Amino acid sequence: MTRQFFTPPDMNAILGGRRLRRNRKADWSRRLVRETVLTVNDLIWPIFLVEGTNVRQDVTSMPGVQRLSVDQAVVEAEKAAKLGIPAIALFPFTEPSLRDPTGSESLNPNNLVCRACRAIKAAVPDIGLITDVALDPYTSHGHDGVLEGDRIVNDASVALLVQQALAQAEAGADVIAPSDMMDGRVAAIREVLDDAGFLDIQIMAYSAKYASAFYGPFRDAIGTSKTLIGDKRTYQMDFANTDEALREVELDIQEGADMIMVKPGMPYLDVLQRVKETFAMPTFAYQVSGEYAMLQAAAQNGWIDGDRAFIESLAAFKRAGADGILTYFAPLVAPLLPR
Repeated sequence: MTRQFFTPPDMNAILGGRRLRRNRKADWSRRLVRETVLTVNDLIWPIFLVEGTNVRQDVTSMPGVQRLSVDQAVVEAEKAAKLGIPAIALFPFTEPSLRDPTGSESLNPNNLVCRACRAIKAAVPDIGLITDVALDPYTSHGHDGVLEGDRIVNDASVALLVQQALAQAEAGADVIAPSDMMDGRVAAIREVLDDAGFLDIQIMAYSAKYASAFYGPFRDAIGTSKTLIGDKRTYQMDFANTDEALREVELDIQEGADMIMVKPGMPYLDVLQRVKETFAMPTFAYQVSGEYAMLQAAAQNGWIDGDRAFIESLAAFKRAGADGILTYFAPLVAPLLPR
């Protein structure tokens, strides 16, 4: 039998001289043609607060994340500044004894968040402080607004949210970030802040915040997993919708939002891209607790290369149009990124 040999095709003729692999041949070349660049300047570090002194409590469902007392939050803020992270976001674990149906502790000028703001600003004045405006860490029922029967009452909730925002502004917050998804809260907060002389405080609106299964570990961290009655689908968005997200974002911009956010992150990159392309506003994404927990668990089990996967996931947000990302990976990846 005569043996036949395969003759390779004339690839130069087929490709017409176009070989896209040329630009991938070496690290220096890949760096030169890279379209999306992730830097430390893109990171916002969410930090959980807890009462006490010298306290660091592990969040079981978020490996590597801890609840911090105010003094330890100051230590981490100093670390963030040294790493070049521009801003941190504060979220409290409120003691059960301080929770009530209206979340009144949120209005206390000496609550955990307000004390942390003052302490961090005194120690690290140049770091950005972003504070969460929502009632769920403070309510006994775990919802972001006032509950009447089984219904979240919008306008009564907004009346409390604006007072919470003002207390945070007076404590030194740089950015007020309403995450509650009540209608009209951005305009109401802007009016109250301006009337009080806080004309330069920014509002980062959680504009497209979806009712998501990816929030579970966060609710563990702030202590609402066991308190939440029902679910949040009457005010957080349906995960099947994208046109609605554009309407939500447009309203928040009209009401005075300086920055807008899409939350969660990776499952909603299509929404993020549409928002950025439509409005060309400073747009942020939140890589939420469930996303963090899945990646971190896989890395700790040796199933993925953690550092590479963390950075790759964050680059996806930049590629989709995010100007910055709230991520629990911030202190882990910051040393690996350019400034």
